[in-house]
Amino acid sequence: MSYQQHQQLLETLHACMAACNHCYDACLKEENVKMMAPCIRLDRECADICHYLESAITRNSPFVSQLASVCAEICTACGEECKKHEYDHCQKCVDACFQCAEACKSIA
Repeated sequence: MSYQQHQQLLETLHACMAACNHCYDACLKEENVKMMAPCIRLDRECADICHYLESAITRNSPFVSQLASVCAEICTACGEECKKHEYDHCQKCVDACFQCAEACKSIA
């Protein structure tokens, strides 16, 4: 499949990456940063894999399906971690991560 056929997924990946980057930055500004460490770590992992999968799709990588599977797993883990926190930035990240995980599963 060409990247044009994955346009919606590309937009979902980009939105998840942006939500994770925002959450990462906001978590660093929270009072108890140490408590937020798992969230911060998963935000970075998730943003990075979303960006990488987005790039892989646009270059028509033969590994898109495998990368999408890993991306779905990481997005789910990030969403589950963010769900533990009441902060608005974490809750927005939950939604983006779970949407992205579902989208990735559809091509994995």
